Parts: sequence; structure tokens; C-alpha cells
Amino acid sequence: MAEWRQMSAGDLGRAIGQGEIDPEELTAAFLDAIRAHTYRDRIYARMTEDRALAEAAAASKRAKAGLRLSPLDGVPISWKDLFDTAGVATEAGSRLLEGRVPDADAEVLRTATAQGLVCLGKTHMTELAFSGLGLNPMTATPPNVNDPALVPGGSSSGAATSVGFGLAAAGIGSDTGGSVRIPAAWNDLVGLKTTSGRLSLNGVVPLVESFDTVGPLTRTVEDAALLLAALEGSKPADLTGATLNGARFLVLDNVAQDDIRPEPRAGFTHALERLKDAGATLTHGAIPELADAMGLSGILFTTEAYATWRREIEAVPEKMFGPVRDRFRAGAAHSGADFVAAWRWLKAIRAVWAERTASYDAVLVPTSVTLPPNADRLMADTDYFVTENLLALRNTRIGNLMGLSALTLPTGLPMTGIMLMGRPMGEERLLRIGAAAETALR
Repeated sequence: MAEWRQMSAGDLGRAIGQGEIDPEELTAAFLDAIRAHTYRDRIYARMTEDRALAEAAAASKRAKAGLRLSPLDGVPISWKDLFDTAGVATEAGSRLLEGRVPDADAEVLRTATAQGLVCLGKTHMTELAFSGLGLNPMTATPPNVNDPALVPGGSSSGAATSVGFGLAAAGIGSDTGGSVRIPAAWNDLVGLKTTSGRLSLNGVVPLVESFDTVGPLTRTVEDAALLLAALEGSKPADLTGATLNGARFLVLDNVAQDDIRPEPRAGFTHALERLKDAGATLTHGAIPELADAMGLSGILFTTEAYATWRREIEAVPEKMFGPVRDRFRAGAAHSGADFVAAWRWLKAIRAVWAERTASYDAVLVPTSVTLPPNADRLMADTDYFVTENLLALRNTRIGNLMGLSALTLPTGLPMTGIMLMGRPMGEERLLRIGAAAETALR
């Protein structure tokens, strides 16, 4: 049974369908592993054991009757602790929300449950999802799967490590500026950032609703496609016959490769060579206007985030980790006129991006230009926390600012990822290209 916990969600689903794995035994194996794991309390904020066992029992009956609801019916997954769960605390990694118990499931959780997925529990995360590092001294900081002394990436930190340590078949996270893709890259996983508006945010604790998205962290691109379908109740993207022959990629040279550290550079270079060997055409180029867009992010993200949480933060500011609290408070410096002007300028830059990238299948950048920092050093040095957080999220933020779908894949070198940025609402096409790229990289 131990090998089940290293299988992809898709393979588990197929084994259930073929009668080789019983969902009740599978769920029990995951629950037993979680209970016995050294880092259990640093990865899971709370378990939903009764729910998981009941859902698994129902899935088992459907499998035996040949009435499975989806390819992932009976597969156990984890949920970031900002997705509402009826009758179970949802605190978004923040002591500000301690004891918050919603009455209903988030819409995406409700949809996934209707597709037969099993909810194992809620995973730890950065406070209110406002950091890409995954450090959270107020609740818990999950360990990086490669080195427990390193941060795991955030804000979907526990979502990534639940998969990396074999304590969930997949994890569901959220991504506002990189919160799915950074922990995926730093824990050698696949991470899908969906287009803003594609998946429902009803019942999802907000950070910056204009940019918030829901997305899976998985072992494979196929799993990302299957999870996307489960979250919206749709048909999975067809990945059959995916190839890089004839694919055209723009390798973005400006902004995205500034200040890149040696290891991410090596991983990115290695990945580009593999994609080229598999038949892709790579064109290097720059989009100068992107630098202006990056400069707008401080206004757009912090202003809306602080407007959303100002009352709760200022009521008990001591309940927040200082660097995260300060990041929220930075939003107080911008006027309404600043905010509206920034959005108008960003929309103009999005139009330029769409025109310059229209002839390419995807734009390629390193997922992060830095490796996960040491957690103790981040705690001891606030300036280091700030600079590393901004650098970690810089490239992923491009996808959010431009309103794109984006996919990160492991390069083959630990803790480094290559990001493919596709078109808005172009997830199916992006996943096909991603599946072919995954094959080349492996």
C-alpha cells in the first residue's frame, strides 16, 4: 500500500476503475500515513477523517457497481485552508480567523465532491495567502520536501508538501501572484495557475479577488488536467498524442531572467535544450512594456488586499507576523486615483502582450529565479524576508498581471521549474503543450 501514495492521481483512478484498488483501503492508507508522519502537524492544519471515510465508502460502492462519477472518483486529495468546509474550521493560516467555521463548502470543493473526490483535510498556508515563501510562524511552516530546513514556497505551502511527502494524491491551492507555482517548483511538482474567472471563488477566503485563482498541485500534467475538470465539473483536456513538433515558444529575456541564481539558470537552460531536442522552436525576445506592468503590482495587489482585510488587521495587529502585516499595510499608501490609473495602464499593457505573443504556443520563463531560502534566516532577518519574497514571486507574477493561464513543470534539477505561460482561458491547449514538454523533460 505504501506504493499507492507515490502514484499519480490518474493512475490511482484507473486502478480503482479496474478493481485493483479499493477507495476505502486507499483512503485508509493515506490517513494512516498522515497520522504517523513526523511532519503531520506542520503540513495539515486539520484532518477531515470522518468525511474522508464516508466519501471513500460511497466511492467504493460506486466502483463495484460500475457507476463511477469521474476518472478521479475515490481518489484522496488535500485542500488549502482557505477553501470553506462545512462544519470544519477554515482559518486561512491566520490567527485573525481563529475559530472561523463556515456553514457550507466552497463551490469548487462541492463540485469536486460531486465528482467523487475524497477530502483528506486542510493544509497549512501563509497568513491570508500573502507571501510566496511559505513561512508562517503564527500557525505552522511546512518543511520543504528536499530539505526540511528550507521553506516550501507559498502560499500553498502545505498543499505542495502534502503531495511531495506522499500524504495526498494531489493538493488544491490558490494563486494570486504565484502561490501555486512557487511551492510546486520548490517541491518538484506540477502546478497549474488557472485564468482569473475560470474557477469559482465562492467560499474561498479572498486575498486580492481581482487576481485570485484556484489551481491544483500535482505529480503530473495529466493530473492537473483531471483536477481542473473535477473542480469545474467538465470534461478533462485530451492529452492524447501531444507533441512538441512544430511548437513555437517565446523565451522571454527581459525582466524574467534578471538576478537569476545559478541553480535556476542551470535548470532553465537544461529544460530549454530538452524542449528544443523534442522538436520545439525557441525564439528569444523581449517585451519592454512588461517592466511597466511589474511596477504596477505594488499598487494593485497591496491596495486591494489591505482594503479587504484592514478592519481585521488593525483590530488585533499583534496576531500577524510582522513582515506579512507590513506588506498588507503598504496598501494604505495608495489613493483611489492611483489604483484606477494603475488598472487602466495594466489593461493597455495586456493588449500589447497579447499582440506580441499571439504567434507563439507559450512564453517560457524560469518559474522562480531563486531557490527556497533557509527558514531560520528568514525569521532572523526581515530585510532578507522582503527581498527574497519579492524575488521569488517576480516571474510568476507576470502570469497574474497579464491575466494568463500558466503551468510550471520540474526541470529535472531539484527545486527549479520552467513556466509555460499560455493564453487567457487557454488551459486545455496549455495542458496539451505541457504534457508534451513533460515527456521531453523526463
